[in-house]
Amino acid sequence: MLFKNRSYNAEFLVKLSSWNFWQNLRPENKQFAVIGLGRFGRAVCETLHNLGYEVLAIDKEEKKVNLALTDEISSHAFKLDSTEINAIKQAGILDFDTVIVAIGNYLAESITTTLNLKELGVKSVVAKASSETHKKLLEKVGADYVVFPEREMGCELARLLTKPGIIDKFDIDPEHSIVEIIVPDKFDGKTIADLEIRNKYGLNLLAVSAEDEKFTINPKLSTILKKGTAIIVLGSNEDINRLQK
Repeated sequence: MLFKNRSYNAEFLVKLSSWNFWQNLRPENKQFAVIGLGRFGRAVCETLHNLGYEVLAIDKEEKKVNLALTDEISSHAFKLDSTEINAIKQAGILDFDTVIVAIGNYLAESITTTLNLKELGVKSVVAKASSETHKKLLEKVGADYVVFPEREMGCELARLLTKPGIIDKFDIDPEHSIVEIIVPDKFDGKTIADLEIRNKYGLNLLAVSAEDEKFTINPKLSTILKKGTAIIVLGSNEDINRLQK
């Protein structure tokens, strides 16, 4: 049977939907609009701007707009009520392929803004949600991708506290992951061939880092692992936990 239960099926479909969204993003896209300049919105603006992308920052509060310009976290910044569909048209937001709705704490405003953007034909809308209900509503009105910054940060903290050996983790599905982990002490000084990670743990070793933190993809079997560096492996969560133990 392909799916063990309905919840697994639902999670798989969510993963597939997310995959389709990222696949459809145009790699040459250099323009982003961010609506809502709270902590999350400012962080998105600043990061995109520092990476060299053109960013339009929008908020209905003039103080936040002025601060975005003063701090130089965006290319342009407008004061705008995004619940007004005509205001969105006039601001030129429709010229942007990807718009991030960073209004997480005002449910009606977030949903109305997302609906306006999709009705006007914005190709990709990423929206911040503050609850599961909020997420469902955003998806109902057409959000292409929904994020939970606070929840994801909480999950990340819990993982770091309980599994300190894992540096980073990407869930492929509920049972399999790609993880970056610190080289276990007992692996220090041994080659990949010596360790037989695939045979003993059922894991695929994808990359190995050096002391300068640069990774070698598909490392040779003769590569020697060193304490304090990292490896990236792919496999079941059960096998990953066995490797850590």
